[in-house]
Amino acid sequence: MDAPPPPGKDPFDIDQVFRLLREATADLPKAAMFDLRDRGHASPFEQLVAALISARTRDETTTPVCLRLFARARTPEAMAVLPEAELVDLLQGATFPEPKARDIIALSRRIAEAGAVPDSMDGLQALRGVGPKIAALTLGVGFGKPAISVDIHVHRIANRWGYVATTTPERTMQALLAKLPERYWVEINERLVPFGKSVCTGERPRCSACALLRQCRQVGVGAHR
Repeated sequence: MDAPPPPGKDPFDIDQVFRLLREATADLPKAAMFDLRDRGHASPFEQLVAALISARTRDETTTPVCLRLFARARTPEAMAVLPEAELVDLLQGATFPEPKARDIIALSRRIAEAGAVPDSMDGLQALRGVGPKIAALTLGVGFGKPAISVDIHVHRIANRWGYVATTTPERTMQALLAKLPERYWVEINERLVPFGKSVCTGERPRCSACALLRQCRQVGVGAHR
């Protein structure tokens, strides 16, 4: 049996949380992968490449860099034959353009040879430069398969809610896989990235203006913000 909520709080209801999140993020800029999806770049290959580019790069930079790249090449066959120097130029603005260019060319050649983007976590992570977050985004957004991608926003907010109690994004992913209903596995990243940037920020979160205040346990946050 769940413990009763603290004074001034409602019982934590994950369905209500997501209803509130949809309202709270409706007018906020979208997370890059979902923005690209809605702009017509939803293929597994494009999502894989975009997720790789997004690593340690702000969404505000990721989206225009990817749009510039995809105007030049959108398939593994086209990407694999781009000169590395040209690809580096196309990636300017993103972090680490040189190693990312090498990774993109390598995985593009491998996928072109195989004939398809791998559709499993293990298969994707066998590609050069692809870790759990990139693989999960590719599965969730590119393939429409249930997968949880945990970045710093998902990690921070799920712990602030008191929904999980973990110390790293990797542990948060495992905790969410065990607890979060599968219907929210992809959506949690879609909602919490913009929510984490605009409302539940790393420093000085806007708790007093948050629609989820009565649900959130505000773990590690002053109660009167």
